Amino acid sequence: MNWLNSEAFTLVGQRIIWADMIGNIIGLTALALGWRRSIWSWPAQFLSGVILFAAFATAHLSGSAGKQVVVMLVAVFGWWQWNRGRQQAQDGSIAVRFATWRERGYLVAGAALGTLAVGGLFTAFPALSWDPWPDAYIFVGTIVAMYAQARGMVEFWFAWLLVDVVGVPLNFANGFAFSGFVYIVYGALVLWGMRDWWLRSRQAGRPIPEGAPA
Repeated sequence: MNWLNSEAFTLVGQRIIWADMIGNIIGLTALALGWRRSIWSWPAQFLSGVILFAAFATAHLSGSAGKQVVVMLVAVFGWWQWNRGRQQAQDGSIAVRFATWRERGYLVAGAALGTLAVGGLFTAFPALSWDPWPDAYIFVGTIVAMYAQARGMVEFWFAWLLVDVVGVPLNFANGFAFSGFVYIVYGALVLWGMRDWWLRSRQAGRPIPEGAPA
């Protein structure tokens, strides 16, 4: 597995690592599938987690490797959740909606408390992370975003945007340049996905005129 952490090529002075490139390309594919509300988004996220876990574990980045374990667990939850609701929308795909104010409160509180807990853990055990608080923010933000995606909440895209804001500079600083480049692409894809889910949630909330086909 050592080849995963070997250099694939150099791009604008940045070393591109094989695992970083492969795992994030699959992760980008997973996000695109999520935009299309395809259930295959979850296996792709799981596979991305497996590859990035191997890379981070080999590089002795325990905190980042641990994050991928949680990502894989949430991917299993998302697969299960979307399998339960596959026929919710009229086109047979996942129905999307805005979260209630209570759900938003839970998401924000969970993100804040989770970041404090994980950041405290990373600070207490420096071997787990080179940048405890930014890493904790991304760790918890990714989980919150994936959970919201699993529940079909439009807020999932907002959470990803907030993760991107910190993820881009952090990945460049830690030597995972391809992750940094991919997070930039994530940002553009997130904006398109947000628009699509937003419009679909509005359409789903409109009453069907009497006599119109279902």
